[in-house]
Amino acid sequence: MSTIEQNLQAVRDSIAQAAADAQRAPGDVTLLAVSKTFGADAVLAAMRAGQTAFGENYLQEALDKIAAVKLALPQAGPAWHFIGPIQSNKTRPIAEHFGWVHTVEREKIAVRLSEQRPDGLPDLNICLQVNISGEASKSGVTPAELPALAHAVAQLPRLRLRGLMAIPEPETDVKRQRFAFAQVRTLYEQLKADGLALDTLSMGMSADLRAAVLEGATIVRVGSAIFGSRNYS
Repeated sequence: MSTIEQNLQAVRDSIAQAAADAQRAPGDVTLLAVSKTFGADAVLAAMRAGQTAFGENYLQEALDKIAAVKLALPQAGPAWHFIGPIQSNKTRPIAEHFGWVHTVEREKIAVRLSEQRPDGLPDLNICLQVNISGEASKSGVTPAELPALAHAVAQLPRLRLRGLMAIPEPETDVKRQRFAFAQVRTLYEQLKADGLALDTLSMGMSADLRAAVLEGATIVRVGSAIFGSRNYS
C-alpha cells in the first residue's frame, strides 16, 4: 500500500468517526483531495486508491495537471474543483475545465463564469466563499452581503448554486473551531429558509476536519494529510 493510499484511508477513517459522532452517514461527507503543488503522479496515485475529487488553487498548474491526468486516463477523469482566488481574466479557463468553483465572492465573477461556461457542459457548481471570521487577509463575501449575492447568482444560467465555502481563522481549540463552522451553517440554513435550494457546505481542512463534520460539512478539503507537506518554492 502506497503512502498516499495509507493517508487517504486514515483521512476517510477520521471522517467516518466524526460523522458517526455527529449521527451522520460517512457518505454524507465528500473528501476533496487538495492536490495543489503536487504533480499528476500524485493525483493518479490517489485515483488508484479510489479518490475521485480533487481541488486546485493555482490555475495554470491545474490546467497542466488536468491535461496530464486526461492523457494518462482518458476514460476516467476525476471531478475537478477550483478552490483558489479568482481573477476576472482567469474565469474562462475555469468555466471550461472545472466542474465546481468554491470561491465566488463577487457577482461580476459569477456573471463571467455563467457567460463563459460552454453550452455542452453541465451547469457549473458554485459555492460562495464567506469571510466568516472577518479577516482582512481573507477573501470572501461578508455575512451581511451574502443574501443579495446568493440570490443574484442563483438566477444566472449555466450555473448551479450549491452552497457556501469558508476558511475560518485558524484555531486549535475544537470548541472555537465548531463555533465558526456553526456560524457558516446558520447562514446556509437561513438561505435555504429563504427559498434557495442549497445542499453543500464546503468547510474543514486537515487541522479542523472533525469540527467541520460535526457542524455539518458536506465537503472537506484535505491536502497535507493526504499528500504530505508542501514545498512552495
